[in-house]
Amino acid sequence: MKLYYIPGSCSLAPHIVLKELGLDATLLKVDHRTHRAEDGADFLDVNPLGYVPVLELDDGSRFHEGPAILQYLADLKPELGLAPRNGTLQSYRLQEWLSFLTSEIHKGFIPLLYAGLAGKYVETAKPKLQQRFAWIDAQLAGRQFLLGDSFSVADAYLFALTGWGQAAWLKSTFKADIHFDELGNLQAWYRRVRQRPAVQRALTAEGLE
Repeated sequence: MKLYYIPGSCSLAPHIVLKELGLDATLLKVDHRTHRAEDGADFLDVNPLGYVPVLELDDGSRFHEGPAILQYLADLKPELGLAPRNGTLQSYRLQEWLSFLTSEIHKGFIPLLYAGLAGKYVETAKPKLQQRFAWIDAQLAGRQFLLGDSFSVADAYLFALTGWGQAAWLKSTFKADIHFDELGNLQAWYRRVRQRPAVQRALTAEGLE
């Protein structure tokens, strides 16, 4: 398998999951300015839409959407429990979380990342995103992770997105400084996830430590 990624982007989530599962994959860094992959390939030939992550399987077929990639990877080693068994109530809870993170958090950051183009819309988008994080904080009350006591691919996704609000390079370049000072549950969850050995290995590999 090959994972096309940009350091610190949403592709950090499948990178973490690969580490959690102990799966072998070739990591190909993509330059977001030139759209060149680390092996010299034109990334637009890999994904004409130009965004990561992309997971390329050994037969050459590809997945282009993060939630699908996360589910696929988890299902390669179901015994490790990174996704609930298909057809169970918890499996639908996982899909609910992945949908929420994609539509409400991931896309919610876009106006902040492109504040120059978004203009005054940032003034609306930022409070809305902060409200969404406050809601997540409330859901984490009494829980270790998003689905309860077990780490899942949804936690990997949220970890990547939560980092966008704290990364120094984002704060200095964009208007993505989302503060979690009053969100104690989210802060505790973030520390727990960051301490996981697989997360540490992924962060180190992407030069984010």
